[in-house]
Amino acid sequence: MTTLMEMAHAGIVTKEIKSVAAKEGISADTVRKLLAQGLVVIPKNINSKSQPIGIGKMMQTKINANIGTSRDYVDIDAEVEKALAAEKYGADTIMDLSTGGDLDLIRRRILDSVSVPVGSVPIYQAAGNGIENMTSDDMFNAVRKHAENGIDFVTIHAGVTLSSFERLKNSDRILDVVSRGGAFTISWMKQNSRENPFYSEYDYLLEMAKEYDLTISLGDGMRPGCINDASDRAKFEEFIILGELVKRARAAGVQTIVEGPGHVPVDEIGLSVTAMKHLTGNAPIYLLGPLVTDIAPGYDHITAAIGGTVAGMYGADFLCMTTPAEHLALPSVEDIKEGTIVTRIAAHAADLTKEGVKEKARAHDREMAMARRDLDWQKQFRNAIDPEKAKEIHARSKNVETCSMCGELCSIKIMREVMKK
Repeated sequence: MTTLMEMAHAGIVTKEIKSVAAKEGISADTVRKLLAQGLVVIPKNINSKSQPIGIGKMMQTKINANIGTSRDYVDIDAEVEKALAAEKYGADTIMDLSTGGDLDLIRRRILDSVSVPVGSVPIYQAAGNGIENMTSDDMFNAVRKHAENGIDFVTIHAGVTLSSFERLKNSDRILDVVSRGGAFTISWMKQNSRENPFYSEYDYLLEMAKEYDLTISLGDGMRPGCINDASDRAKFEEFIILGELVKRARAAGVQTIVEGPGHVPVDEIGLSVTAMKHLTGNAPIYLLGPLVTDIAPGYDHITAAIGGTVAGMYGADFLCMTTPAEHLALPSVEDIKEGTIVTRIAAHAADLTKEGVKEKARAHDREMAMARRDLDWQKQFRNAIDPEKAKEIHARSKNVETCSMCGELCSIKIMREVMKK
C-alpha cells in the first residue's frame, strides 16, 4: 500500500494531514512537507479508528500514558478505566504494556475504549511462553498481530545488537538495562548466540510496517536507569544505530519515532536531546521523563516532569508520563490521572519556549493572567489544566471574590482599586 509518508512525498494532502494542520493551527502543506521529510509523524494504522495527531517539528509537545497488566495483577476493567482516565485528562496517546492475562483481549478492549492513537510493545507478547522459547518468527508474528488489530505505533528495540551488548559488558553501569524490551532482547541474543532479529531482518520489519502504515517507535533499550549511568557509551552507540535505522525507514516510506533516556541530570539533558536529534536526522524524539534524580520514589511524576520540560525546551517532541507509582508498583487510576496532568504541565511549559508553538501556548497563559487580574474565577477554571482540582481547592475559601490566602489583603484587588481597572 501507499503510506501516509509516501503520499506526502507525492504532494498529496490527506484528510489526516488536514486534521493535524487544523489542530496545530498551521497550513496543511507545511504538515505535508514535514511528514514527507520524516520530521513529523502521524501514527495512523490503516486498521485504526483513532483520531490523527502530529508529533514532531512545529507540533505542540504530545504526551503518552502507559497502562497495562502485569503477570502479578490482571484486571482488564481497571486497565480500560486507566485508559479512559488518561484520555480524559489529556493524554494524546495510550500505550498498552500488558504482560499478564489474555493479551489479545486486553488490547482489543483498550483499542475499543479510546479515540486516541494506541501503541504497544509486541515483544512482550512474543515472549509469553518464556524468553528462552521465543523464536524470531514469534517476534515478527507478534508485530503483525498488533498491526492487524489496529495498533498505531509499536516500540521495537532494533538498536540493541550484539555489538552494543559487548559494549555494555565492558561498561561501569550500575543498572545494566532497565528497558524490559531491551532486557528481553539481550537475554534472547545471549541464549541463542544470534543477532537481534529486529536488527538483522530490519528490512522485513519495514515491509510489514509499510503494509499497515504502522509507525515504528525505535526503542531505547540502552537507556540509563539511574543518574550514574547517564550519557555513557552504550547509550550513544544506540543513538548512532537508531539514526541509521531511521534513514532506512524513511527511504522505505515508513514513519519513525526515536525513544530516549531515562534518568539524566538536568545539565546533561540538552546534550542527550541535541545528540539524538543530530544523529537521527531530526526524527521526532520520545522520552520517558527524563527523571532528574533517583531519590524521589513516590514523586517520580514530578522528577520526570522537571526533566520533560527541559528536554522539550531542547527539542523533545513526545513525553511519556511517569506516575507516582514509578519504580514502586502497578499504577492505579488515580496515579494515571496525576501522572497525565503533571506531564501535560511539563509539555505546556516546554511549548512556551518552542518556535512555531510558543505563540499559542503563551496566548493560553495570557488568558489565565487576564482572568486573575479580573478575579474571574470561572474563566480561571476554564483555562486551568486541571479545572476539577482548581475548583475543589478554591471551594475551601470562604471569600468568593478572592482566595483565602490573602482575603481582603489581596494585592490584585488593591491594585485594581489603585489603578482604577
